[in-house]
Amino acid sequence: MDKHACMVEIGILGYAGAQAAARLGMTDLLIAANGIAGRARAPGQPQFRVTHLSLEAGRSEPGRTFDTDPEGVGHPAVIILPPGLGEPLAAPEARIHADWLTRQHAQGAILCSICKGAFLLGETGLLDGRPVTTHWSYEEPLMARFPAIRLNTDRLIIDDGDIITAGGMMAWIDLCLILVSRFLGPAVMMNTARAFLVDPPGREQSFYSPFFPRLHHGDGAVLKVQHWLQATGGAEMRLSVLAGHAGLEARTFTRRFQKATGHTSGDYVQRLRVTRARDLLQLTRDPIDAIAWAVHYADPGAFRKVFTRIVGLSPGEYRQRFRVTAA
Repeated sequence: MDKHACMVEIGILGYAGAQAAARLGMTDLLIAANGIAGRARAPGQPQFRVTHLSLEAGRSEPGRTFDTDPEGVGHPAVIILPPGLGEPLAAPEARIHADWLTRQHAQGAILCSICKGAFLLGETGLLDGRPVTTHWSYEEPLMARFPAIRLNTDRLIIDDGDIITAGGMMAWIDLCLILVSRFLGPAVMMNTARAFLVDPPGREQSFYSPFFPRLHHGDGAVLKVQHWLQATGGAEMRLSVLAGHAGLEARTFTRRFQKATGHTSGDYVQRLRVTRARDLLQLTRDPIDAIAWAVHYADPGAFRKVFTRIVGLSPGEYRQRFRVTAA
């Protein structure tokens, strides 16, 4: 069988500000996965062709500037938009590639973005109505630019079949391992993760992301309550008390609070409490039940459930992974 017929081309797109280290790291990991798969590859099983794609001067669409199989033909099966450093890509810069990406998707290519790459992918319009993630620091600008997306920055990876989005800059590791599992099999993926001494996919961005309340929304009554909740550590969460502090009727307060902050008042208070609990789990040796009391939970069992729902790890698992030890 012609070896080119078994090739799965994964193209890594270069754009203004794309992180070179991520492009090279993905290349190394995918080539290594090829080698691991090759030790037990049966005839006809796929292997990766890794290419770098860039829009060169005088060209109307990106061309290959690096290719592990220069004699290969066809179109990329997967196109990855790597993370970038600095500010999000402005719309004119992102639109340079949008039409080409849309055409590639129409021909069957899986489109993947990591971190700031979501701004480029968003310009295609293909993210509208879809679940999407990016780095949590880009949450507000991404939603402002693409209000039709369903953004969830608690997630590190959202695999929506033909569109895969990833969170922070190092999430390229998780993304590549997912692609290895999809095309080369889960056994190759696990062996690749072991070879690189990294966790297999399963982490979430919520393990790492702090809670950043929205404060620049212009609603003075809601902001007054937010400042009060911050000062008191979320000790009070009864709707009647919060609405009274804002000087609003409960129904009006509920509507305005969610519009301004993106959260219900109850969820907002829970996240404030969990943020403080994370600090205590990392920096102290206090028992978990004592930490529950310290962040205003009378029922330690309820605290554990809320913490696990928001963070994705139990308090004990979080402490084991992230506790700061004295030198």
